[in-house]
Amino acid sequence: MPTSTPYDEPTLSQFSSVIICPMAAANPPTLRALYRSILRELPHRPLSAPSPLQQRIRSSFSTVPSTPTSSEYDLLAAEQYVQYARAQRMYATLLERYNPGMGMDEEERVRLTARRVGMDLPEEWRKS
Repeated sequence: MPTSTPYDEPTLSQFSSVIICPMAAANPPTLRALYRSILRELPHRPLSAPSPLQQRIRSSFSTVPSTPTSSEYDLLAAEQYVQYARAQRMYATLLERYNPGMGMDEEERVRLTARRVGMDLPEEWRKS
């Protein structure tokens, strides 16, 4: 089983199929709110050095759509992606909260389990 985190950060390839051009389907405040919510779900980076993913998102929000129906679909897909990213972030938070020993090695997990039931493991002798 891979040792990666349960919440994998979004990649450029995931976004290129989701956000193409959501401009004509909504008014500017709605689009601005959607744009900010997408950026909120991404890992924080300073505005002076945006990631390629942030640049791609910004360019897709600033282009003019080809047809109104495709832009409505793109808007709905972007909203759905925001909900998905938010749910994945919450899932990772809950997983870490309710499984605190998930990132520990086996020895540390055994020691803490013994302490939980009131026992202390003896210190092992190590040749120095």
